[in-house]
Amino acid sequence: MLRKLLLLIALINAPLVFAQTIYKSFPSHQYKEERQLKIQLPRNYDSNTHKHYPVILVLDGDYLFEPVAGITDYYSYWDEIPEVIVVGINQAGSRESDSYYDENRHLPFNTGATFFEFVGQEVLPYIHKTYRTTNFATIIGQDLTANFANYFLFKPKPIFQAYVNLSPDLAPQMANRLRASFNRLQTKTWYYLATGSEDIPDIRRASRALNEELAAIENPHFDYSFDEFVDSNHYTIIGQALPRAIEQVFHIYRPVTNKEYEENILSLDSPFGYLTDKYQTIKNSYGLDMAVRVNDFLAIGKALEVTQNWEELKQLGALAREQRPSTILGAYYLGRAYEALGESEKAIKTYKSSWDKEEIAFMTVDYLLQRAENIERGGLTPLAQ
Repeated sequence: MLRKLLLLIALINAPLVFAQTIYKSFPSHQYKEERQLKIQLPRNYDSNTHKHYPVILVLDGDYLFEPVAGITDYYSYWDEIPEVIVVGINQAGSRESDSYYDENRHLPFNTGATFFEFVGQEVLPYIHKTYRTTNFATIIGQDLTANFANYFLFKPKPIFQAYVNLSPDLAPQMANRLRASFNRLQTKTWYYLATGSEDIPDIRRASRALNEELAAIENPHFDYSFDEFVDSNHYTIIGQALPRAIEQVFHIYRPVTNKEYEENILSLDSPFGYLTDKYQTIKNSYGLDMAVRVNDFLAIGKALEVTQNWEELKQLGALAREQRPSTILGAYYLGRAYEALGESEKAIKTYKSSWDKEEIAFMTVDYLLQRAENIERGGLTPLAQ
């Protein structure tokens, strides 16, 4: 009971950091009036003054914004996705006129064309100008607005790189246009499509038919995923589809998983190359120039020791010294490589350089100093577990 009481007191007195939500009346040149936006900034946005963030723009922001904001805040807290800026456009009472398209060409027309320009020429540029953003943007919509989001794909230079279609109410010709667009992609594009077994019948049929066409596309730039959720209807699908969509869009970002380690990395000729490629892809895809996570250093380091790839372990140690200089990682990986390659003097010197470094996992200062002492005595040091 005392421990629970102390924990409660600690939680009450601890400084809590929450994502910031801004409710903004946005003056529109297109509409000659104000439209309502919701903007969620990441935790510590104000203090991380050098950090930039991908953008997620949510149509139907009057009801979809909060679920998206909550999911992204939760996932980014555990580093499963990057921190993002979420922007919702409220469309209560206007979603049908905002999504309007011409009955002959089936492209945004009249009020729909106005909304198209509002999103592309006003809202997104405002977000990029006002906040610290990367060049990666996602758009999310449901039924009418999901269909509408697809129109941004057909611009010569699309302003969104990822599209989340939740139970889309597809316009005529949309499936053919999407297939043609995805077949000729020259840059990486993410596309997520979802329906439910209890969805509106016409929407479900159209979504399944679209999936058959998109699943057959063999374009390396096309990152596609489809879900049909059992027992989910047009409204309950949101709770299942949004987490899956967010995971798919940012799956490249995720730290190395146990499955990835066991099924992929251990069998590679170059685990170190896999690591550097992963972080270059993160930079190229999301505009995030980030240091290698400690978890990923540990995974690749373990694989290199298991496969006795000592030359790449030296490369890993050099990278750790560059990116994580305050930690013991570089001293351990370099020392371990030198030791295995018979370069005893270098190993001893490197291990001893760890005396003032931050300890990680089994890599303690005492452990490294003991390894150095064992080499000096001519003894054998057991492999790290």
